[in-house]
Amino acid sequence: MTCPECGSEQVTFEVPDDLREYLPEETEFAALCTHCLTLEPAESAPEESPDFGAVSDAFPDGEVGVDMAIAVGLLDSLALYRSEIEALLERVERGGTDPLLVLDRLATDSKLDPAFDADRRRTQAEQLLYG
Repeated sequence: MTCPECGSEQVTFEVPDDLREYLPEETEFAALCTHCLTLEPAESAPEESPDFGAVSDAFPDGEVGVDMAIAVGLLDSLALYRSEIEALLERVERGGTDPLLVLDRLATDSKLDPAFDADRRRTQAEQLLYG
């Protein structure tokens, strides 16, 4: 799949039932752009685990990667999805990954051009997590 925003490749993944409520529209599958980090609904996803390493080496694998992908995809609309982002980042943290470190690394990754101000969103994410 290619991103409708920038034309780059996307990582598609299955969205577990308990995470669908966090998405702007409930969907079984989603796709995260490997360049602009835009999140879109998808029609399908490969059966194997998603390769979030295609986005960045900073991304965690497995379920925590899905949590992080959805959180990152929502960061361009922080005002609308504040509580969802907070809950997802807390899940990432409980899963053993430092979400702020992931955001730091995404902000400095030269192959990425996020659709949001990564440095500013990282600061705001820290405020969500630690008040």
